[in-house]
Amino acid sequence: MRKARIQFASFFVVICCQFLLLFSLQAETLREYIAIRKEGAGKISIMIDQCKAVGVTESVWAKKMDETINGALHFIGLFNLLPVPLTSMTVSNGTQNTIDIGSTGADVFISGTLSQVSGMVVLGIQVRDVTGKQLLSRRYSGQESNLRQIGLRFSADLVELLTGKRSVFHSKIAFVSNRTGKKEIYQCDFDGQNIRQLTALRSIALTPAFSIDGRYLAWTDYSSGRPDLYIRNMVSNTTVSVKKQGVCISPAWRPGSTECATTLSHEGDQDIYLIRVDGSVDRRLTRTQGIDVSPTFSPDGSKMAFVSTREGSPQIFIQNLDDGEVQRLTYSGNYNTQPAWSPSGDKILFSSLQKNGEINIFEVNTDGSGVMQLTRASGNNEYPSWSPDSSMIVFSSNRQGQRKLYVMNADGSGQRPLLDMEGEEQQPSWSSIR
Repeated sequence: MRKARIQFASFFVVICCQFLLLFSLQAETLREYIAIRKEGAGKISIMIDQCKAVGVTESVWAKKMDETINGALHFIGLFNLLPVPLTSMTVSNGTQNTIDIGSTGADVFISGTLSQVSGMVVLGIQVRDVTGKQLLSRRYSGQESNLRQIGLRFSADLVELLTGKRSVFHSKIAFVSNRTGKKEIYQCDFDGQNIRQLTALRSIALTPAFSIDGRYLAWTDYSSGRPDLYIRNMVSNTTVSVKKQGVCISPAWRPGSTECATTLSHEGDQDIYLIRVDGSVDRRLTRTQGIDVSPTFSPDGSKMAFVSTREGSPQIFIQNLDDGEVQRLTYSGNYNTQPAWSPSGDKILFSSLQKNGEINIFEVNTDGSGVMQLTRASGNNEYPSWSPDSSMIVFSSNRQGQRKLYVMNADGSGQRPLLDMEGEEQQPSWSSIR
């Protein structure tokens, strides 16, 4: 019996060691590819082979899958997407053994197969490095109607594998559009696809803001003839309103809570208050002379940036919510508005009215240093909003005449239109909801 226990213990130790070794190797592989991004060696070069399929129906699905994956990876701008040369692979006995793509400059090779199993779409994916070492092997399945979601699930896994960060592929953007003749709230995917109208009040709806978990949508509405705050439960589809004398504008959700900050003037001055999801007032946050609007919160919810005229012209201030201490953030420019705190916590975007009459978007560190202009010589650029991973920014611009939504990288590069729809679009809010 004692001998058997010793043998079992030895076997258990060996298994544990093998597991730890495997985990270590996988972690090391992940670190190798994260390092490509972190050490500033440039974009990761990815070679994606066309998805293989058997049958006419599966071939149609495979084409759509290729378009989804390539489109998503191209949109975020993190990778160089390279075409696959005909001589890229070495094949033996019908099985892919190694990938000879070193001369093409690719870091990663992706191949996939698409099949139909019991009426379900099944995507099998293989991700390898230039030596042929397998980095990821996974199967994704779903209904035909979920082809796009299947492709985005893999794309999200790939981004996390190669960068160590979550992607934006399941995020949503809320915005205002007048394409029906009235200003209503709409929603679209991260890349402008799947546009959906959320309000149909045939009035004026402005400044949409999703709660962190996506369960609630807040916006300013003029259905009553004055600006009121509306809060909709997106699960139960019920809506409450905050109707106070005076204004009720510019909502923003506080992380780590179900409280929404908004500007009210029912007590005389325009100050910022916290509102519960049932529409009741929790507490007042600002108490000084002047107008306080446009709240935005740090990721941990402990601080709030906002616009105030307490020292004259509109400027950005930061308030510690624990002790109420307030510090001025912006000093350059005489009219700074629309702050947006980055999900990474280190930067704040804002819009600034320039001397030439243009409105441009700037970025500043949360200590007031490192002011950087992101847009210029392109009309009015307003309402910046961060992507959930802080890598991209959505904003509105009239650079082509009408106000439309655009996206850019966090450093201001890669500015391009987001949507193709009638009417004007403005006041985007990028949310991490899935």
